[in-house]
Amino acid sequence: MQTFSSLALKEWAVVVHALGTGQQTLLLRKGGLHERHGRFSTEPAEFFLFPTYVHQMTQGVRSEIVPALPAVMDAQPPADQLRIAYYATVETLLWLDSRDQLTALSPLHCWTPQTIAQRFAYGKTAGLYLFVLRVYRLPQAQVLPLLKRYGGCRSWVELAETLSTAGAAPVLPDAVFAERLCEIRGRVGQ
Repeated sequence: MQTFSSLALKEWAVVVHALGTGQQTLLLRKGGLHERHGRFSTEPAEFFLFPTYVHQMTQGVRSEIVPALPAVMDAQPPADQLRIAYYATVETLLWLDSRDQLTALSPLHCWTPQTIAQRFAYGKTAGLYLFVLRVYRLPQAQVLPLLKRYGGCRSWVELAETLSTAGAAPVLPDAVFAERLCEIRGRVGQ
């Protein structure tokens, strides 16, 4: 893990919560409307998790995660602030172009089938990137100014400040994470 970084990946706050509590260890992504160079980059292997509070979040998650929404929304910082509490490393990255693979993963994430179907069909090529993440909790959440340049429908954000990962601890014990990784690989036929 890098000692310092300024790169962050934007994701719905409720998903960041699920990652940060160990309920979820994967992301299914393709990118946003305004990606740099017009396409979603999968090169970053480490990044902070940048929680977003968008209207799609409440309709886009399964009913099992809905009880977490009030706490997630109550934890939202003031509109001019960004709260970073987690760092992630990419343990596995795969391109999934089969709906069967995505269906097999459905018990392991909080998105609705409709959300996954929309993400799968988005863009020129059907499919989604599967990121299996090792998530780390920072010893203290970092509160930063929420700059206007962080806005828009883009996935990756270069933070104005470089943050430390010193003292970050994995949210899942090694053995539990290894089991999850094995399960995910098995479900997608790897």
